[in-house]
Amino acid sequence: MGRLAVGIAVGVAVATCAVAGVVVGRRLRSRRKWRRVVGVLRELEDSCETPVGRLKQVVDAMAVEMHAGLASEGGSKLKMLLTFVDRLPTGSEIGTYYALDLGGTNFRVLRVQLGGTRSSILSKDVKRQRIPEHLMTSTSEDLFDFITSKLKQFVEQEETVSEAAQSRTRELGFTFSFPVKQISIRSGFLIRWNKGFAIEDMIGCEIVERLQGALMKKGLDMWATVLVNDTVGILALGHYYDADTVAAVKIGTGTNACYMERADAIIKCQGLLTSSGGMVVNMEWGNFWSSHLPRTTYDIDMDLESPNPNDQGFEKMISGMYLGDIVRRVILRMCEESDIFGPVSSKLLTPFVLEMPLMAAMHEDESPDLKEVAAILRETLEIQGVPLKARRLVVKVCDVVTRRAARLAAAGIVGILKKIGRDGTGGITGSRSRSDAKMRRTVVAVEGSLYTSYMMFREYLHEALNEILGEEVAQHVVLRTTEDGSCVGAALLAALHSSSSSSSSSDGLHRRQ
Repeated sequence: MGRLAVGIAVGVAVATCAVAGVVVGRRLRSRRKWRRVVGVLRELEDSCETPVGRLKQVVDAMAVEMHAGLASEGGSKLKMLLTFVDRLPTGSEIGTYYALDLGGTNFRVLRVQLGGTRSSILSKDVKRQRIPEHLMTSTSEDLFDFITSKLKQFVEQEETVSEAAQSRTRELGFTFSFPVKQISIRSGFLIRWNKGFAIEDMIGCEIVERLQGALMKKGLDMWATVLVNDTVGILALGHYYDADTVAAVKIGTGTNACYMERADAIIKCQGLLTSSGGMVVNMEWGNFWSSHLPRTTYDIDMDLESPNPNDQGFEKMISGMYLGDIVRRVILRMCEESDIFGPVSSKLLTPFVLEMPLMAAMHEDESPDLKEVAAILRETLEIQGVPLKARRLVVKVCDVVTRRAARLAAAGIVGILKKIGRDGTGGITGSRSRSDAKMRRTVVAVEGSLYTSYMMFREYLHEALNEILGEEVAQHVVLRTTEDGSCVGAALLAALHSSSSSSSSSDGLHRRQ
C-alpha cells in the first residue's frame, strides 16, 4: 500500500506539473500575442506622431505651396483657383434671395429674407432633395430638368401671392461643388465629375448656362447671379456675421479651404484688378502634400487601393471619409497578429465599412465596459466577444488616428494665416518677429461634421492651434462655426451681386491693359 500511495502521489504530481506547464505555456503564448497587438499600437503611435516642431514644418510647407500655386498654373499641388468673388457680404444686404446647392447625392434649395443689418437673416427656409440614382449618369438636360422642377415647386410653396405678383426677377446663388474652371463670378466650365456622378455630355460645358436654360424651360423667372463652391459660401456667411472673417474651412466627409487674398499676390493673373483689391481663392487643399506629413503604411495601402491613388493626400489623412477606414485597417492588422479579436471576418476586410460617425462613437464611449465599442465591433465589423482590454486598444487606435487628423488640420489653418500675415510671424517671409508683429483679430469660419459633431477632434484641433501659434497669438484667432454656409452664403453673394445693387464687383473685375 505504501508503494501504491507513493506511486499515486508521484502520478498526481506529474499530472499537476503537466497541467501547470500547459497553463504557463498558454499564458506565455497569450502574453506574446498581446505584446504583438500592443506592438501594432505602439508602431501606429510612433508613425502618427505630430510634435509641434513637425506641425510648424507642415505650416511652412502649406504657405510655400500656396505661394507657388498663386505664381503659376500647375506650380503646386494646391490648385489655388480664382473664384472671381472680390467682395464679401457686409450685413447691409436687403431683400429675398434664393440658393441652389448641388454638391453630392442630395441637393438643397433655400430662400432667405435679409433685413439689412449684420446678423439679421429675417427668415430662412431650406428643402433637401435626394437625386435619383439614374439621373447621376443620365444627361445634363435630365438632371437640370429634375432640379429646376423641384426648385419651382419650392418657390411656389414659399412665396406669398403678393411676392409672386412682383415683376422683379428672382436672384439665385448657385453652389456647385465639383471641379470647375471658373472664368467669371457667374460662369464656369465643368472639369470632371466625382461623388458618383458621370454625366458625359456635361464635361467641358458651361454650368450656369445649362441651369439658366432649364429655368427658362420651366417658366421660372429666376437669374443665377453667382457660381461658387461650398467653402466660398461658408466664407461669405462667416463674413456676413463677422467682418474679421478672412478664411473658411470645411472638414467633413471631404475637406477644403478658401481665403481672401490680395489681388497683387495672384501672380499667375498679373494685371488682374478688383474693386476691393482682393479676391477669394479656392485652395482645393485636399490635394496638399509634403514630406513632413506623418504617413503610415495604412495610409499608403489605402491610397493605392483608392479610386484616386496619389491624389488628395491631405484629405485622406484628415477628412471623415477616410479616418474610419484607417482604423479598420489597424484592427485588421491586429487580428492578423493575434487571435485576441477572433478570426478575421469578411466585414473587416471590406473597405470603408467603418464610417466616421461609428469611429467617433467608439472613441467617445465613456461607459465602464465600453458597451458601444463592443456593439459596433459586433454589428459593423462582425467581431464577436472582444475582451475589455482589447476594446480599450480599439479606443486608443481611434484616438491616435483622430488626434493626428485634427493636429494636421490645425497646421493647415495656420498655414493660411501665415500666408496672409495673420500668424504673428509677419507672413511667409517671416521678416518680423512675434514681438513687433501687431496681431489683429482673425476669424476663420468652419463647417463640417468632423469639426461640429466630433468633440475630441475639435478639442485636439484647438489644442494644436494654441501650440503652434503660442497662447499670446492664439488669443487673437477665433474659429467660428457656421451652419448651412454653402447654401446661405450663396444666397448672400447673390444679394451682394444683385442687379438691383448700386454696383457689382464682377463689373469692376478686369485685367489691366
